[in-house]
Amino acid sequence: MLDNCRTAKERWGGVSDLIDRWLKERQELIIRLCELTDWEEFGEVEAIVKRLTEFCQALLDYVSAGHFEIYEQLLEEARAINENSTELVNRLYPRIQLTTEAALDFNDRFDATPEDAEELKQLMPELSALAEKLEERFEMEDMLIEMLYQAQSPQMA
Repeated sequence: MLDNCRTAKERWGGVSDLIDRWLKERQELIIRLCELTDWEEFGEVEAIVKRLTEFCQALLDYVSAGHFEIYEQLLEEARAINENSTELVNRLYPRIQLTTEAALDFNDRFDATPEDAEELKQLMPELSALAEKLEERFEMEDMLIEMLYQAQSPQMA
């Protein structure tokens, strides 16, 4: 997942400040996810809860930025260049919305601080399922970025 994020930054970095910032937020989210899943023992409840809190905050920041800022801006930029771009957005947006709902459900589920290692063990299957949803989301977002990149390419030539 982190490799795909690096590839996206290499591919589209510099296309716009908005995309650069968004890809940086994506990378932060992935790093927090990796940190959360990278513990040796479930006995370190306090450290895990701290990582969980940081991950949930990064998750909410990322999905909020997508819905309340990035997608609309990408659509506006693409429309300014190519009117046909709305078809892809209209096709992807409902699917992206499903991943947002999964992220919000995860956050709601783990918003209350787990009190012991047993509660945290329940986290792993849900975290794994969320990671799969996020990967789907990143692929769809990359399609939106590609649309903007392709729309801008003829103008840059």
